[in-house]
Amino acid sequence: MAKTGRLGSVFSGADWNDVTAALGEPWDIGTMSRHRKWPRLFAYGDLELSVCRCRRVSLICVQTWRDVVELPPSVVGGTGTFPAGLKHADVVSALVSAGCSWEPYPPLTFGDQCSITAIASGANFTFEIPEGQEPVLNVMGLPGDGHDCSARTPGQDH
Repeated sequence: MAKTGRLGSVFSGADWNDVTAALGEPWDIGTMSRHRKWPRLFAYGDLELSVCRCRRVSLICVQTWRDVVELPPSVVGGTGTFPAGLKHADVVSALVSAGCSWEPYPPLTFGDQCSITAIASGANFTFEIPEGQEPVLNVMGLPGDGHDCSARTPGQDH
């Protein structure tokens, strides 16, 4: 994901029909606003996807703060279950081993967290820094594709 910005059929801007055809029906977490039906947040285990009203994936996030990270086996292979608690050094080592350049990400580095971004894809890795301990991966996200569906169109589902 850090190198390509993709997890199988999942990428920013992917057609929602293609994603559900490949991964099946997700868990519908709900709307991201009290006043509109879209965008909606869906999940496949710890893979969370925000889907715009135009039915395109607009944001991608992997929750890594849990005890075990579960991702769709059809796109990651095996059981789709991974140990959580990755340390900053482990993530950096994996990026370097994959030939994926990275740099600190100052906008999300403050207080008890730090963040890095993979240059190739813009993937962001944000770490919690427990007091007196090494930073631990909390969340990984891929940037949106920048499209804007905010213009209201008569008859659209809001």
